[in-house]
Amino acid sequence: MIVEVKNLVKKFHIGNGFFTALKGVNLEFTEGEFVGLVGPSGSGKTTLLNIIGTLDMPSDGEVVVLGKSVGKLQPKEAAQLRKEQLGFIFQNYNLLPVYTVFENVEFPLLLLNMTGSERKQRVMETLEWVGLTEKVNSRPSQLSGGECQRVAIARAMVKRPQLVLADEPTANLDAANSHNILQMMEKLNKELNTTFIFATHDEKVIGYLHRIIRLADGKVSSDEIVKKQEALKV
Repeated sequence: MIVEVKNLVKKFHIGNGFFTALKGVNLEFTEGEFVGLVGPSGSGKTTLLNIIGTLDMPSDGEVVVLGKSVGKLQPKEAAQLRKEQLGFIFQNYNLLPVYTVFENVEFPLLLLNMTGSERKQRVMETLEWVGLTEKVNSRPSQLSGGECQRVAIARAMVKRPQLVLADEPTANLDAANSHNILQMMEKLNKELNTTFIFATHDEKVIGYLHRIIRLADGKVSSDEIVKKQEALKV
């Protein structure tokens, strides 16, 4: 099991009271899934994704990620888990503007015990996957939105994580680029057996998911497996 969510509750302080964003959520995610947390703004999907990614902590219940209980991790332990085994893709790319494409993708590897030649080989191989080898020396300001998101995917995948978390990864892209990005992630999911968990309300993303978990008002309202022949590319 890649992720186990057990009776998860998340509360946020609001003035003198609390807002409960997640209300007793129970879920399991297995290796190689291509799954989405789907729901409108305020449904709890991004909060759940952030807790799975150890960027936030449960108020109650338990989330176990790759065998480690998130709520029991010290900050350094959570950072170690993110550094070694998790990849993140955000809607705003979060690229470092003064770095080249190569340097942006290489950055996560600088935190690992790899030689310069090993890093170069890994970066170039990953950029080849996403079709950006000719942009290796470009900076983000010289790239299109679709190219920036491909760099972000390469950065997430370069360390070969077991789990990739993607928060509205197509929100800033047009339809053609969205489909290209989603096809690329689906291909990486198949070839590397990497688990992808999305937080989204984008119908284009939903059309590619193999499992759809719908959230409403902090609870799971439905959880269904989508047979591939039924998955529609909206």
